[in-house]
Amino acid sequence: MKKIIFASHCILNTASKVVLFNQEEINAEETLRKQFMRQAIDNDIQIIQLPCPEFTLYGAKRWGHVSNQFDNVFFRSHCRRILSPILDQLKEYLANGEMFEVLGFVGVDGSPSCGVDYTCYGDWYGSFECRQNLDATLNTCRLGKGPGVLMSTLIEMLKEEQLEDKVVITSLFAPEPEKCLSLLKK
Repeated sequence: MKKIIFASHCILNTASKVVLFNQEEINAEETLRKQFMRQAIDNDIQIIQLPCPEFTLYGAKRWGHVSNQFDNVFFRSHCRRILSPILDQLKEYLANGEMFEVLGFVGVDGSPSCGVDYTCYGDWYGSFECRQNLDATLNTCRLGKGPGVLMSTLIEMLKEEQLEDKVVITSLFAPEPEKCLSLLKK
């Protein structure tokens, strides 16, 4: 029986991520990402890469965003559109349970799109040009409880299909490595 995990795009392709500048956080996430990938490969777990809604809308040279900016009808519609074929794949694997075991979905906590337990929030909008108190605006960014917009949309879609109890959704998060690593031990 083949074991399958659906993983956020940047777990397999870090080139799609927003350019980050906190080297300590980058190193911690990269160490866990590599450990997760090695264990998945060593355990013959198949990995299906989720699409990245940020990259597919804004490309590689985008600014960092917060989930508040993405929580709108347009971004959610984009998420639904790119998740639809993923949901079809999930349904096919689940319908053939004698051949496949779907272990679940793995997001990336802290992401405004792919966060599962934590996402980034902030009061960001408008142009940075000539803005008064830009530092005050940027300082509103915080890590908080809740899913990012892609994962929130995925959860809604799973409920609509009555699949929410059939799959686990967890995340890669360096301060809590067991969240993603425990999924590989099933």
